[in-house]
Amino acid sequence: CVGAVQHRFYGESKPFGNDSYKSADTLGYLTSTQALADFAVLITSLKQNLSAVDAPVVVFGGSYGGMLASWFRLKYPHVAMGALASSAPILQFDDITPWSSFYDAVSQDFKSESLNCFSVIKAVWDVLDYRGSNDSGLLELSKTFRACKTVRFPSSLSNWLWTAFTYTAMVDYPTPANFMMNLPAYPVKEMCKIIDSFPVGADVVEKAFTAASLYYNYTGDQKCFEMEGGDDPHGLSGWGWQACTEMVMPMTVSNESMFPPSGFSYEEKSEGCFASYEVRPRMNWITTEYGGHVSFLSDFLMFTSEPS
Repeated sequence: CVGAVQHRFYGESKPFGNDSYKSADTLGYLTSTQALADFAVLITSLKQNLSAVDAPVVVFGGSYGGMLASWFRLKYPHVAMGALASSAPILQFDDITPWSSFYDAVSQDFKSESLNCFSVIKAVWDVLDYRGSNDSGLLELSKTFRACKTVRFPSSLSNWLWTAFTYTAMVDYPTPANFMMNLPAYPVKEMCKIIDSFPVGADVVEKAFTAASLYYNYTGDQKCFEMEGGDDPHGLSGWGWQACTEMVMPMTVSNESMFPPSGFSYEEKSEGCFASYEVRPRMNWITTEYGGHVSFLSDFLMFTSEPS
């Protein structure tokens, strides 16, 4: 029997309806710990209702769902006998793994397809900042990017590109998929094909925009793009709360990346979270709640792999 369980606060399962995201009083129930407890109660109940109390259970997940699968096996070993976690960054906390790992990996995805593709993306950020430094430049960039409204900040365009390249690497599947957006098979390869198809001397911004459009408009039905404001197609408002409370995964961008170099400041993160939700991030909560250091996980995996 295989089933998918909806995470509290995501999809249709909003416990306080339209007020679920209203304040910290309601959002306080949006935690991985609560979600895992939901899963444990549901699985136990299903087994009883289906007269399958002795049936073994294996949990599956990818990305954040993969993290939950790993942690479920750790926290509820009496409920699940195993877990399969794909792309689950359970080591992206504290000082366990290098903070630049994620963006280095994303950059390598593009670089492995085409050095020219990598170089174009690496070069576009400074060009955007330069051209967007005045109103006339922003107007021209808005036209190039087919923005529904003239953008007010060059960072809005950078964020639009950044999201496209990052999320495409995250869902670089070998088959067409619509997990995030409608995308073809091997979308990173297809993006780089677009960039490499431009003639020598073509505008770097035009190249980057056209490639990123694959992510936002592969189906070709978008007449313009919302660069500022707009809706929340990926449900990131809920994730913003989790990232500001328990899911604090420090990330930096190294000089080797195709993105502009940047560091991580807890103080800046904390002030941003307080401004948005009036909460402060708990930097060490995940490793306190679930463990996470390599030695701990190695011991756990060795223990659980012993034949019973």
